[in-house]
Amino acid sequence: MDDCFLNLIYIMKKNILLLSFLCNFSLLLSAQTNVEKGLQSINRSSAEATINFLASDELQGREAGFHGSRVTSEYIASLLQWMGVSPLADSYFQPFDAYRKERQKKGRLEVHPDSIAKLKQEVHQKLSMRNVLGMIPGKNTKEYVIVGAHFDHLGIDPALDGDQIYNGADDNASGVSAVLQIARAFLASGQQPERNVIFAFWDGEEKGLLGSKYFVQTCSFLSQIKGYLNFDMIGRNNKPQQPKQVVYFYTSAHPVFGDWLKEDIRKYGLQLEPDYRAWENPIGGSDNGSFAKVGIPIIWYHTDGHPDYHQPSDHADRLNWDKIVEITKASFLNMWKMANEKSF
Repeated sequence: MDDCFLNLIYIMKKNILLLSFLCNFSLLLSAQTNVEKGLQSINRSSAEATINFLASDELQGREAGFHGSRVTSEYIASLLQWMGVSPLADSYFQPFDAYRKERQKKGRLEVHPDSIAKLKQEVHQKLSMRNVLGMIPGKNTKEYVIVGAHFDHLGIDPALDGDQIYNGADDNASGVSAVLQIARAFLASGQQPERNVIFAFWDGEEKGLLGSKYFVQTCSFLSQIKGYLNFDMIGRNNKPQQPKQVVYFYTSAHPVFGDWLKEDIRKYGLQLEPDYRAWENPIGGSDNGSFAKVGIPIIWYHTDGHPDYHQPSDHADRLNWDKIVEITKASFLNMWKMANEKSF
């Protein structure tokens, strides 16, 4: 597809999506508390707008280092800017490089996880990637909490018959939608958090957690990060008979993370049935591992595997939208506590 035509589609869709966010943000009803104002801003239509765009064929599967991923990062940054979320540094973008070694049997690329910012002797072509990072400043400017999700997926496989685009609706457009809505919810609350809240969108996760690894390796305030909440695949039903099920991983040394969710489900009537999984060293699976490896406590929402995982059939019409909204609400409440509690 011609790049000019793709850019035109992106601009048109971006304007429509910005309007959708504006309408939803403007229709908030009055609420008793600041946290309830934030909760009221989280809705299905915003989730649908983001996910349907990110999982569209025009973004070509959002493979890290390629045009679709680049357009995705521009879209995310434009929404953060429109909402009034500040960039973490001088720009919303944190660029980094990785290197591809060889083409695999189906024409896909392999990127060495250890190749960040280092050109190994055996590698050939540089791939330019970039995280997207925004922040709402807290009253205590020396402490940080982070909520994040990866936005890249698997791109296109021309060797496949039929559908060749890995759209990645669940993996991980669903998680990106949650981070964006949580950013908006913090703003809608009208209350400045105690800690700085970073909204992170990782590139290169599918190639070895590259974006989150790079952030952790280069972060100048790593010791000041008090917690990280991760989304990776929050939109499907692993068991059709349990449409409210969600896996809730958290660092076992912080049992209060489990208590928080139980309390919020009761208090706010959230329609979730969590599978609580306290994990002594939650280093695997997703970008939470980059933080757990350096001792930062984590929470990770995940709705488990399904037959469309890493398949071109991971489409938006197969998502459980109600579950995405409920998980987003629950995680906003997690982040509210993480950002404001004196200790946890």
